Amino acid sequence: MNNRILMMGNEAIARGLVEEGCSLATSYPGTPASEILPGIAKWKSELSLPLHVQWAVNEKIAFEIAYAGSIAGLRTAVSMKQVGLSVASDPLMSAAYMGVKGGFIIISADDPGPHSSQTEQDSRLMAMFAKVPVLDPSTPREAKECIALAYELSEAFEIPVLLRPTTRVCHASQDIALGEIHTINRERGFQKEPARWAATPKFRYLLHRALNDKLAAIAGWQKTAPRLLNPDVTSTKAIVTSGVAAAHTRDIMGDLELWEKVAVYQVIQPYPLHTGFISMLLKTYNEILVLEETTGVIEMQLARRDKIRGKMASAVPEAGELLPEVIEQLIADFAQVTRRPLPAPPAVPGRRPSLCPGCPHRASFFAIKKAIPHSTSIYASDIGCYTLGLNLGAIDTFLCMGASISEAAGFYHAYRQMNKETNIVATIGDSTFFHAGIPALVDAVVQDARFVLVILDNSTTAMTGNQPTPATGVGACGDATSKVAIEDIVKSCGVTFCEIGNPYLLPEFTDLLKKANKHSTTEGLAVVIARYPCLVDKRSKGSRLPGAPITISEECDGCRYCVKEFECPALEFDEQTKKTHVNTLLCTGCGICIHVCPKKAIGKG
Repeated sequence: MNNRILMMGNEAIARGLVEEGCSLATSYPGTPASEILPGIAKWKSELSLPLHVQWAVNEKIAFEIAYAGSIAGLRTAVSMKQVGLSVASDPLMSAAYMGVKGGFIIISADDPGPHSSQTEQDSRLMAMFAKVPVLDPSTPREAKECIALAYELSEAFEIPVLLRPTTRVCHASQDIALGEIHTINRERGFQKEPARWAATPKFRYLLHRALNDKLAAIAGWQKTAPRLLNPDVTSTKAIVTSGVAAAHTRDIMGDLELWEKVAVYQVIQPYPLHTGFISMLLKTYNEILVLEETTGVIEMQLARRDKIRGKMASAVPEAGELLPEVIEQLIADFAQVTRRPLPAPPAVPGRRPSLCPGCPHRASFFAIKKAIPHSTSIYASDIGCYTLGLNLGAIDTFLCMGASISEAAGFYHAYRQMNKETNIVATIGDSTFFHAGIPALVDAVVQDARFVLVILDNSTTAMTGNQPTPATGVGACGDATSKVAIEDIVKSCGVTFCEIGNPYLLPEFTDLLKKANKHSTTEGLAVVIARYPCLVDKRSKGSRLPGAPITISEECDGCRYCVKEFECPALEFDEQTKKTHVNTLLCTGCGICIHVCPKKAIGKG
């Protein structure tokens, strides 16, 4: 039987966790990490493993659940994207001090670029801040191998270990060997130790000193020491690299025929960088090029600035991915060789991202603009696929998860201080509302902030792959769970105006928004739940309205209003006929565009 499978990096990480005896895995979905937990759930189902696997409401809660399992003696893991680690930073800092019993791996998938994130922050800096070791794999196979290493490191020093794959590792594919599923046979259970698990500030000082001792020992642990990739080379120059930059460097060194001319070291543990390696490197080489994404974490631990060429010396780009062509130029310049000429990329016109055809969020945004015009309003929004409402002119700000509600409250208080009036509309997705919107809503009600909050409820976490929400009633493994109704939470927060509307019924939904806006200006905060299922979520297929063929009559005069203001991908403008036509391959038949055309040229076939 073939024991090798082509896997994405995230799937390889999931398999590694299962093989190494992970007993409890938690996550909150976020690209590029979203596929890790479903991968674990898949193996749990196929192999009937006694694993607890769950999507948590947010990353902080996911971290705390997994951490508690660890101090009870289990091998556990929590996965998230890099901005999610910011959400989990509070327990991260304390967990570093208190340590662990069973191995605990924090997987934070970084997004250099960024491709699908608010920032391209470097999780290795967070590891330095928290004082926990971090492993930096360069390929999917190496990411799987790092799981065993991370658990061994975590248990050897009783410390959380951060695994930091990046987008190119998470979403690359490689053939992966399937190993045996290990069973961890040892006594497990929570052992009470108040001076550690419930430490007061005096004991935290002692724990901090112990943590520093652990880091010093980890900086000498040979199993995570940097490795020389070309041991036969004799050179006064060295390249030090980690993560996916190491994978690119290996290929480029061969292409440039430099394996026998420049030493190359791969760093698997960028923090803490091995002290013996630092001494050797600075004594042996006259010039050192450091290639790493995204911040100079390795570089800042190398004290001799005169020898180092990296980000801090402005020799390596300080933002964005280190793409192969960038690394090739950096290595060629460093080694003083001629780089091969690269062909110019083809000039292909791009198309900006857009909400899916038939997306209920598009209808919600269009109704908001009609009911509460932009010229007299501020539109605060949030993080999710509905952030693409920016293209529709229905978003003025988005900051981070849950901030739409807080920012709307801030705008209200600011304008009240200035004795000015403006309409304020906040939009937030259902999963984001559960994640971080509830505390903000409580605060807004208590402080009598007055605005309209539209909760875009499509019954899924659509942006990251249609994971369930607490209102869905489905767990990570497809099992039935309890449901929590958004409207019940809203009312229990003290909101007196909370109504549910179907954005597909555009005229009625627009009227509901006008009613909500009137309430917000005279009585208090108003909440409208725009409820219609995501069209790409297979679970919601039976709850959608039936579609119908859409036609465009001769009344169309080519004004492009439907294309510009509604931006449905199924509505295309024909430059030859100077009229709009329907792309039947994309059209879902939702019929919302019928209400959009000012000339009444769009109808059902």
